[in-house]
Amino acid sequence: MTRWLTDDEMRAWLGYRRLRTLLDLQITRDLAADSGLSDADYDVLSTVSDAPGHRMRLGELAAEIKWSVSRLSHHVSRMGQRGLVTRDDCASDGRSATVVLTDEGWATIQAAAKLHVASVRRHFVDLLDPADLAALSTIAGKVLAHLEQVTPPDAARRATPRTERDKPPAT
Repeated sequence: MTRWLTDDEMRAWLGYRRLRTLLDLQITRDLAADSGLSDADYDVLSTVSDAPGHRMRLGELAAEIKWSVSRLSHHVSRMGQRGLVTRDDCASDGRSATVVLTDEGWATIQAAAKLHVASVRRHFVDLLDPADLAALSTIAGKVLAHLEQVTPPDAARRATPRTERDKPPAT
């Protein structure tokens, strides 16, 4: 038997969906206007910038940002053409590559991060009080813990054919 959503549950679900869509759109617009970076560029640069030596194995980076290695490899190639990253052979595994932030990539992410955090504050964080932020942290923790249990990212990637995995969810 289907457990349909109550009116309150439906309002919360649709509100979340609308919030996610509009907030992501605004933050993405600001990021592009402020720094010329896409969300994907920012994800790659910020993740690699946090790694020791500003370098990270391609497979580890893909797992961290929840992308397929193939998708990431293509994106890294495009970022390399723009001078933001380079790709080196992995010393410990000749079959793998390492993504390395260039000086230009480092300068780009440093400049972008300041503007990005200002956008996140303006459109999200500063609109919430400490109780809202605490509740949101609790909610996110519960949902993320559940999702990590029901669908381990690597198992889902291996079990789902590429054409199915790349389709947007039908929710």
